[in-house]
Amino acid sequence: MDEKSKTPLTTKTEDLVIERIFNSKPERVWEACTNPELMKQWWGPEEFTAPVIKMDFRVGGKYLNCMRSPEGKDYWSTGVIREIIPLKKIVFTDSFSDANGNVVPGTYYGMGEDFPAELLVTFTFEEFDGKTRFTLRHAGLPAGEQIEGARSGWSTSFNKLNKVLQK
Repeated sequence: MDEKSKTPLTTKTEDLVIERIFNSKPERVWEACTNPELMKQWWGPEEFTAPVIKMDFRVGGKYLNCMRSPEGKDYWSTGVIREIIPLKKIVFTDSFSDANGNVVPGTYYGMGEDFPAELLVTFTFEEFDGKTRFTLRHAGLPAGEQIEGARSGWSTSFNKLNKVLQK
């Protein structure tokens, strides 16, 4: 224990991994993950909207996203793009932020004090039989309730993504 904060110095974390098969070519799935106007249509859990998606899509570029709950509460996130392999892989950091892109602790949005200030997200795209195997890895999430909440949120986001891909 850290005597100053009375919180554990180490928290058990896990990597959330979700794989989906989309009946679309990788080019289409890639576009839906890199085009802010398309991302606005699927980013965030079911019933959430994404009124703001800003992205400087290059290695070292930053993004700023807003998810809005059905009750009208905004949840902002920001990060830096770490790796891009066109049509194959995107790696970016993920942090909660305010509307100006300043990183804030997870407690700002009601997360536990053990929620990391920065996580790492990897999207991979693999073509097979004219479809795309899309894999998400969200690394470093606190084990338990918070990783399960992230699993639910990402899963319903990908349900929305599938609808976008069918248009």
